[in-house]
Amino acid sequence: MEFRFELALCAALESSDRVVARQLGAGVTRPGARIVDVCVLTPGPGFDARAALTPDRIPDGAIEARVGPGEAVPVAEAFDFPPERASAAADAAVEAGYLERERREGRPVVRATARYPDDWVGSLTAIENKPDLGTPGDLAAQLRYDAALGLFDRVVLATASYVTRAHLNRIPDPVGVWRFDPETGEREVVREPTSLDPDAPGVEIREERSLRTDVALVSPEAKARKRRRIAERAYGKGWRPEPPACAHATATDDGRPNCERFDRVVDPGRECGPCCPERDPDDPPVIDRDRLRDDRTAWVAEPDGNGPRRQSGLSRFR
Repeated sequence: MEFRFELALCAALESSDRVVARQLGAGVTRPGARIVDVCVLTPGPGFDARAALTPDRIPDGAIEARVGPGEAVPVAEAFDFPPERASAAADAAVEAGYLERERREGRPVVRATARYPDDWVGSLTAIENKPDLGTPGDLAAQLRYDAALGLFDRVVLATASYVTRAHLNRIPDPVGVWRFDPETGEREVVREPTSLDPDAPGVEIREERSLRTDVALVSPEAKARKRRRIAERAYGKGWRPEPPACAHATATDDGRPNCERFDRVVDPGRECGPCCPERDPDDPPVIDRDRLRDDRTAWVAEPDGNGPRRQSGLSRFR
């Protein structure tokens, strides 16, 4: 249920002035400690310049490398990595389209295709999905983590449940609450989120016990680096999963994987495959996910075509 809810919300949030992605790591001192269900990125002033670089994620090591669009720099001097790792980082950045690589006097050198814009992200909103508030699990702890760290500009809880005052009292005050119907796509704002301060130091909750909470202080600089990584990951990844390789697999108009046999959206990673009694192995259905994403969001599939599109920011998803 939660997977279908999540995909329906992603589809409903898509528009030409934002980028939507799902399942992104949001821990700083422990990168795998927090996974955000959905992230919504709104463009900043430099978004067009970023979109013009590449439709793919640009590796963080390449962004931080001592290389720009001017004179080519030897790979060994551009990256603060051991030689093999530096070469791999350069290859990844070249594959993404951010760096150009050649050889001079027998040495590999790299040059950026353009300056990386520091102001391309307008805002980042984290959304935690919990369709059924009757089974909250670790919801309160997850939202406390997000509110204390302040990595995102806003944090929202999305649910299909009726939200009571008791529910709101258990949710940190800065966290907004949406009631979302995955069948109709209608969304009710139960409580607006309070803007957090990503430019301020944050507190990362590492472990909560009955009488003690272990935390780590996170500097604004560390938060800024993590926000850039999240933004790059969101821009390159999107939210649509690969469709299952089954004769019964189809897709909805917005690109969600659907099963004709069960007549509903399915989770290919958990519901499809040898464990499914109705499975009929076949080529997966053809879904032009890039076209859908290009048509429906601020992401630009082919920046070398007609040039980057002019985007505008969006506040509060109204």
